[in-house]
Amino acid sequence: MSQQRRGLGKGLGALIPTAPAQPASTPAEAPTSAPADAAPQPQAVAGAHFAEIPIAEIIPNARQPRQTFDEYALDELAASIKIVGLLQPIVVRELGPNRYELIMGERRLRASKLAELEKVPAIVRDTGDNEMLRDALMENLHRQQLNALEEAAAYQQLLDDFGATHDELATRIGRSRPHITNTLRLLNLPPAVQRRVAAGVLSAGHARALLGLESAERQEYLAKRIVEEGLSVRAVEELIAVGEGGETKQAARRKAPNRPENPRIRELASELSELYETKVSVDLGQRKGKIVVEFATLEDLERIVNAMTPDGRPQV
Repeated sequence: MSQQRRGLGKGLGALIPTAPAQPASTPAEAPTSAPADAAPQPQAVAGAHFAEIPIAEIIPNARQPRQTFDEYALDELAASIKIVGLLQPIVVRELGPNRYELIMGERRLRASKLAELEKVPAIVRDTGDNEMLRDALMENLHRQQLNALEEAAAYQQLLDDFGATHDELATRIGRSRPHITNTLRLLNLPPAVQRRVAAGVLSAGHARALLGLESAERQEYLAKRIVEEGLSVRAVEELIAVGEGGETKQAARRKAPNRPENPRIRELASELSELYETKVSVDLGQRKGKIVVEFATLEDLERIVNAMTPDGRPQV
């Protein structure tokens, strides 16, 4: 029985052509006009193209420095791939007819095998110039219209596989650093919610609001309500704020039901969010308060800590 094709988005695979670049058409062959509403097409990437490749045709990279893989984490990724598909393509090079060597994505390939996929999305690279490929993909990310989950997957793959930084992404594609960080956080949503985002039934705004809930079960419950009741992003934010969006009972009890919110608390939270370029929440309880600073990656956490200690970190 053939394996059902899965995948609601292809991450970087959506940003490069599906075949090697062809020679440019002569003027006589060129179309006279293009539809006015045509979607922007990915530009050719030197020495690379996108393809779906049978897993059986891919051999491991003998120079893979990583030898130990967390089995529990692999099982989790495999379960996600079964539901959402493999959003981030692996990177391979062609060795011959129907034979490829893995360059990047060992963990994704192993999880795809556990998910019993027959084919995986892959960037087939012909060039050894990693920087050229990375820069071309950044340029295409700026041009191509992706859904929020595909955009997040593309950001994450550029960070993981191609050594890009948040600052490089923000500069090259004309987006703010907080936008990059907040989009990356969508990958922390449970697969069932990610699937709704990729299918377009949940907006990126809905998804970011759901990240305010502490557990995957609560996120999935409220996501279902959003779809069934047609809730706006503002309505979802209000439900979460008053503890009716599926928050834990402990979190709901921490909120004083008849106690008006101090506007200064909201102002300070907004100032901290702007200062550290990430979401910061301030909660003032009856006897004590807390500040929660969110981050997307270890690099993002390092940036925030450095911003908090401009004169240098204390020596320990």
